Amino acid sequence: MESGTSSPEPLPSDPLEAFPQKSLEPADIAVLVLYFLFVLAVGLWSTVKTKRDTVKGYFLAGGDMVWWPVGASLFASNVGSGHFIGLAGSGAAMGISASAYELNGIFSVLMLAWIFLPIYIAGQVTTMPEYLRKRFGGSRIPTTLAVLYLLMYIFTKISVDMYAGAIFIQQSLHLDLYLAIVGLLAITALYTITGGLAAVIYTDAVQTMIMLTGALALMGYSFDAVGGMEGLKEKYFLALASNRTENSSCGLPREDAFHIFRHPVTSDLPWPGILLGMSIPSLWYWCTDQVIVQRSLAAKNLSHAKGGSLMAAYLKLLPLFMMVFPGMISRVLFPDQVACADPEICQKVCSNPSGCSDIAYPKLVLEILPTGLRGLMMAVMVAALMSSLTSIFNSSSTIFTMDLWNILRPRATEKELMIVGRVFVLLLVLFSILWIPVVQASQGGQLFIYIQSVSSYLQPPVAIVFIMGCFWKRTNEKGAFWGLVLGLLLGFIRLVLDFIYLEPRCDQPDERPTVVKDIHYLYFSIILSTVTLVIVSTVSWFTAPPSKEMVSGLTWFTHHDPVVRKEQVPPLPLTLPQNGTPESSSTSIQLEIVQENMSQTHSCAVTPKQSKVVKAILWLCGMENKGKEEPMSKVEPVITFLEENPFVKTLLDINLIICISCAIFVWGYFA
Repeated sequence: MESGTSSPEPLPSDPLEAFPQKSLEPADIAVLVLYFLFVLAVGLWSTVKTKRDTVKGYFLAGGDMVWWPVGASLFASNVGSGHFIGLAGSGAAMGISASAYELNGIFSVLMLAWIFLPIYIAGQVTTMPEYLRKRFGGSRIPTTLAVLYLLMYIFTKISVDMYAGAIFIQQSLHLDLYLAIVGLLAITALYTITGGLAAVIYTDAVQTMIMLTGALALMGYSFDAVGGMEGLKEKYFLALASNRTENSSCGLPREDAFHIFRHPVTSDLPWPGILLGMSIPSLWYWCTDQVIVQRSLAAKNLSHAKGGSLMAAYLKLLPLFMMVFPGMISRVLFPDQVACADPEICQKVCSNPSGCSDIAYPKLVLEILPTGLRGLMMAVMVAALMSSLTSIFNSSSTIFTMDLWNILRPRATEKELMIVGRVFVLLLVLFSILWIPVVQASQGGQLFIYIQSVSSYLQPPVAIVFIMGCFWKRTNEKGAFWGLVLGLLLGFIRLVLDFIYLEPRCDQPDERPTVVKDIHYLYFSIILSTVTLVIVSTVSWFTAPPSKEMVSGLTWFTHHDPVVRKEQVPPLPLTLPQNGTPESSSTSIQLEIVQENMSQTHSCAVTPKQSKVVKAILWLCGMENKGKEEPMSKVEPVITFLEENPFVKTLLDINLIICISCAIFVWGYFA
């Protein structure tokens, strides 16, 4: 008893302790446990309820999701713990400019449902590399892209989200960083591996509710603590660390902190870069990224997909208020820790000499929320982390299985593909853990900016290839390939230079080469997009045009045309299932080949006797052997998926106009 009461004694004497005596109390832990039980219950319910023993059931949730889980899942997949930590950290360090990424995303997610999705549906695709395989032919582009997507998931998404979530857990539960990460990954991988996309989407819907409840509650408490918006505007500019050097400009709040549009040359986020350089990576993320598009493809029909996009777009108006402003408030309330400017002091406060703005959000949660709500916010952070990780894991295994493994083993059985997809999730987890120290060391302690700069170097060439493929019928494989390869090469060179020449600290001279120092990453994004565009257009123009079957149903201008297809795999009838009755299929060629192979092997294989352990594992993954192969269900033709009820269509279009108006108003008000 003695030691228990005396152990916290020295803490109050150290004002630089980031989280003095603040950890979760029994009531908080009870809320957290309830949250875990609730999510696991939903995960198990959706795992049992949905068909996950087929490739389409596992990777596309059977294609029968309604609009609200789709919308919630789009939002939850996007807003990971990296958002909470990163956007709040950027808010604390430099004001509201980082919210431009969120507001930009509103237009892109709407473009997905109204412009890009009809093309993907008409082309009957499951994965993004598969769209390029159908549109351009050959396997150079889809294979390059599949590998690139997987690398980007590890570098910009998985490791960043894990690091952010672990910071939070480490501060509140005082666990070891790596132990916290491994624990989280174990839970996350469990229902992703067993339940497939349906389990991921349903749990995402629950996580979104929890995230919004907790984050809005914290926003209310934060504004109350600082005296509302007027109080924040007044006090933010006075929020300086008491230990900063008087004659130094380090640690000073930016004068343009409350403006999104900033000086085109001297600022941290120049306004031409925001308008042009940010839009291309945003379009890549929302309209061509497997994680996002896969959710929309799982919708029942185009109207449900549009409804989901609208819901996500409305929710994207919230991060400015839920994350960026609270990050700025955290700086006002705790300037010595959040706004620390001296590398030695920062190292002492948060073990990061570059700066401690990333602790802004957890600091706020643990200091100003009452018991119980702290546990809820802890659940919010875990929800944000788990929802984005499950989404990425599921989409990565889809790409690996359908676009890489299927090329290596075109006659793979369905069972083999299901196992490969699940094993790949485990490998991803391992890679991600190994990458965390690199993330920790880079980019001035501002997590969000790390993600965005990596994105600006690698995403534009991919986005341009998709845009040209969708909107210019003359684009051919040679043009797309050379545009993609040379664009990525340029981006990769800049990325390597950024890692070699790290940004100096505020009190040190900047001796980096001009290409790194003077060309902002958003301007580089514009240059990269332009170079790729010129290469794709020039090479396509001077080489043979694509054949008719590579254009019909695969561009915006031809997506209503009857689909012309060459027999890509002659022995396999693409539109005849096993029972021989013709049907239109909205699944991809790949899925059909897989199902065909599976039923062939199933009919001639003699099932060996299995041990109870193997049976239990197969049951858990929804792959237990059925006595008899069920006939493939009749699939709705593509045309019915694209048809919309006129009243619903009008309602969605009116909502589209309202949503865009709201976004433009927020842009204008804070610009």
